[in-house]
Amino acid sequence: MNFSNPQENVLQLGLRDGMKVGDLGAGSGHYAASAAAIVGSTGKVYAVDIQEDILKHVKDHAESKGLRNVETVWGNFEKLGGTKLRDASLDAVILSNTLFQLDHREAAVAEIKRILKSGGRLLVVDWAGAYGGMGPLPHRVVSEHVAEELFITAGFHKVKDFRAGPHHYSIVFTAP
Repeated sequence: MNFSNPQENVLQLGLRDGMKVGDLGAGSGHYAASAAAIVGSTGKVYAVDIQEDILKHVKDHAESKGLRNVETVWGNFEKLGGTKLRDASLDAVILSNTLFQLDHREAAVAEIKRILKSGGRLLVVDWAGAYGGMGPLPHRVVSEHVAEELFITAGFHKVKDFRAGPHHYSIVFTAP
């Protein structure tokens, strides 16, 4: 099964040594690990998830790759302050395969806006369709157009979009 490639997609963010990155809805931890490898020992990746059991897997995955700069955060980014991160503390945020799962999208966007520095980058990767049950349920799919509108309405600026594998779209934004 050919899904989106975290290493390739993260490169689109232009991360550098020492940056601080948030992976919201960290899931498998592949995006967190990819970002951690780029930002190096002086950087930090905060892997935020609402499912506490997932976070242990994320930490173990990072450590198995020798990455000591991944910090797991048990939090709900669908509410303001839910990530427990400081205002304007991150250079970049990754939101991968998460948008379709959110019940409170506007609140999540507000939290992303709060934790990102002005000009900070946001990578949104999500399912382009339901694909006969391989992706989310059809009524949960958030189209690229709807995702773009959600963030632009909140003041984000679109930098670029690209195909993130055969079943995913990706958009890079900068924070206001």
